[in-house]
Amino acid sequence: MMTLVLVTACAKSGDKQQKKIALAASKEFPQQTDSVYVVTFTKSDPAFKKHLDLMKLFYRERQYRFAWFKDGELVPQAFKFVEVIKRAHEEGLDPKDYVRKDLTQMFQALEQAKGDSVRHKLQEELDVTLTASYFNYASDFYRGTVDPRSVDNIDWAVKKNKIKLHKALQTILKERESRYPYYEFEALHTGYIRLREALKQYRLVKQQGGWPKVQLETKMLKPGDSATAVLTLRHRILGKPGDNSPQSRIYDPALATAVKSFQIRHGLKPDGVVGGETLRVMNIPIEERIDQIIINMERWRWVPKRFEDKYVFINIPEYMLHVYEKEKEVLSMKVVVGKEMHATPVFSDKLEYIVFYPYWNVTPQILAEEIAPAQARNPNYLASNDMELVKDIGNNKVEVLSPSSVDWYSVDEKFKYRVRQRPGSKNPLGFVKFIFPNEHNVYFHDTPADHLFNQTERGFSHGCIRIEKPFEMAQYLLKDQKQWTPSAIQAAMHGGQEKYVNLSAKVPVYIVYFTAWVDDNGAIHFRDDIYNHDRDLEMAYFR
Repeated sequence: MMTLVLVTACAKSGDKQQKKIALAASKEFPQQTDSVYVVTFTKSDPAFKKHLDLMKLFYRERQYRFAWFKDGELVPQAFKFVEVIKRAHEEGLDPKDYVRKDLTQMFQALEQAKGDSVRHKLQEELDVTLTASYFNYASDFYRGTVDPRSVDNIDWAVKKNKIKLHKALQTILKERESRYPYYEFEALHTGYIRLREALKQYRLVKQQGGWPKVQLETKMLKPGDSATAVLTLRHRILGKPGDNSPQSRIYDPALATAVKSFQIRHGLKPDGVVGGETLRVMNIPIEERIDQIIINMERWRWVPKRFEDKYVFINIPEYMLHVYEKEKEVLSMKVVVGKEMHATPVFSDKLEYIVFYPYWNVTPQILAEEIAPAQARNPNYLASNDMELVKDIGNNKVEVLSPSSVDWYSVDEKFKYRVRQRPGSKNPLGFVKFIFPNEHNVYFHDTPADHLFNQTERGFSHGCIRIEKPFEMAQYLLKDQKQWTPSAIQAAMHGGQEKYVNLSAKVPVYIVYFTAWVDDNGAIHFRDDIYNHDRDLEMAYFR
């Protein structure tokens, strides 16, 4: 018993002695770095140097205290971060881009270090390395590897993602709280997370040999047909080949249902007929689909880290408009967007007012390229199309001019007058338009050409967006303005006089370009790259 007491007493005495030594060491080697070391280290690696401002800001705000150490020991987040980098391929990123130094080897060296000065030096290097490595990785993961504003061919002027990476790192280190899942090194948008799961599934299919190419002996294959190609079709659509029996070679109702589902997911007419566009899309190699998923994940990194409580979201390749409130869809409709030569631009703005029974003010480009030549050839062109030449005279008033007073052969985009079409059934804007003032002169509007919404591909406009349900859109936007009852809206749409109505609150509008997404049921959708934006992004992303 005496021996046990003596040993315990010695142990307690030894602990106290070790604490005194550690305290003395911490005073001699405080757990911090300095600005000279941070700047010199960061400039030593081109990948880190890009984030020099972040490095200086992060360490300056913490008075240069170590970030990744607590009580002289590495925090668990350091080890988790190393695992995150190793799995960067799951995010469509290349892990090699983020392994600038062997962090695991540095961990081991620190563990084996002898002497306080050696240990402090390793701690300092490791702390700054981890911070620089995080900014290098997080910049790509949260902001994107491609800056869409610095690449000429990439059309993307959507409101920026203004994530503050030094604050995100503070969240990871549990030095501040945040509504965003930075502490899990996680993505910010459900759309991105769903695509990441799809990427995993498609890579697995590729590892298993991909999918077969469907080749037809005839021009097309219809439900009820019997052909050897049906065996390949089963493999392609259902993921498993038929058993080569006569029954398996029949294009039966179950397979037809699966083909129709495929067609819906790819924006095709769901008629179950395999041939033409359906066959082309079906035979796109899985490698191309994987790349397509990855670049659409990249686009999610470009959007704001959080959408507003209410916003309008138009996806150009989908030809659809969606309205969201608190991330729940409350309204959706088909849209017509610009044809390739008059591509609808990708940007964001705020919807401010509605114009009922509108004039169509012809854009300078359309006036110079189409209207002026037509009027020059036919002096009666404006009159026959219910158009008029006007001059702005201030206070939102105009003076109507005679078309004969203008040399239409000399009209260009700097023409000092305007041409507008009077409201009515012939007006291409229909009976209402929705305005979010922008440099592109793009807005939503009604259309008399309702039949175009029956098409699967709806690129027909000069850039503006025609919407399928203009009355429902007006009703939704004015729902908080009680005087605008459904009957009042109908009366304004057909009232015979142009009328401007300001919204009680501006509504954010996002016009975006996603050619791959996953729906609420977990089904992945693909669309054609109608403006070649995918092609341009792939050239920058996979360089």
